[in-house]
Amino acid sequence: MTYAHPRTVHLHPLLRDAHGRVIRDLRISITDRCNFRCTYCMPDEGVTWKAAGELLTLDEILALARVFVGLGIEKIRLTGGEALLRDDVVALTRALRQLPGVKDLALTTNGYRFEQYAAALAEAGLQRITISLDSLREETFHRLTRVRALDRVLRAIELAHRYRLTPVRVNCVLMRGVNDGEIEDFADFARAWDVSLRFIEYMPLDGPGEWQPTLVVPGREVRDRIQARYPLIPIAGQSPSETARRYRFADGAPGEIGIIAPVTEPFCGACSRLRLTADGKLRTCLFSVVEYDLRDALRAGAGQRELAERILTAVAQKEAGHRINEPDFIPPSRTMSCIGG
Repeated sequence: MTYAHPRTVHLHPLLRDAHGRVIRDLRISITDRCNFRCTYCMPDEGVTWKAAGELLTLDEILALARVFVGLGIEKIRLTGGEALLRDDVVALTRALRQLPGVKDLALTTNGYRFEQYAAALAEAGLQRITISLDSLREETFHRLTRVRALDRVLRAIELAHRYRLTPVRVNCVLMRGVNDGEIEDFADFARAWDVSLRFIEYMPLDGPGEWQPTLVVPGREVRDRIQARYPLIPIAGQSPSETARRYRFADGAPGEIGIIAPVTEPFCGACSRLRLTADGKLRTCLFSVVEYDLRDALRAGAGQRELAERILTAVAQKEAGHRINEPDFIPPSRTMSCIGG
């Protein structure tokens, strides 16, 4: 069965949830597999990958993307696992870029395989890239990722600049006692490499289940430490739904700092995101405990209108917030690597 090239049908002017939030952003996980084993994302051993037949095919991703775009989605980000482990990522990028209504197409990667894909992705129409880099020190990088690949990640950042996938974003998940001693070093890095360095609070999505509040480095602490070295000036957000609070350097140096603080400074009230997992489940929040199956409906022959109704039903039930700090918080059964970053 093929789903290639059906016309995008605009079925609804926009997606709006019960809390009045307009949904414009979709994150599509295209694989659950990863060649890193980041401690905040998945366990070191015992990971069971989805069988190939369980994952959405390229045509299925495109069929669902057309429905989402018809409902008002404007921004799409491809994620994993590690998105560049999927060999058809360039073809998928090209096809998504051609969808009328897609204004922003980005990709998140650990950078390990980026060199072999950089030119082709840029030619296919990729607009922006986010590269994960949690330490600038070889041994700490290895401790966090369980892979020795710091040089490859730095090379990926260089190539992102070369192919003008800008502004180049670099994500750093901070963990107390692990890499929080590098905050000022990362600020230096942002200035020297002209990147948007985004510090992300450690969230309860790790594979081993070792998360605890004491391991979280609050965003305010990060701001204060960088401010002590380099005075910062806030950058006005382009949209209320932006997750990062952004700052430029007061002395005019290149680069910028972003703070994403979902634990200590939640931004759920302006959330505009949906997530589609690699096996075709729609999640309305990163911390959802409920998923909506679009893959099986698609494979059973559901048309665009039926799929749209399923999406509208799910969005109507989108959570008000993630409840991380509430006593009744229940972490999702899937880890970050399965959900998609």
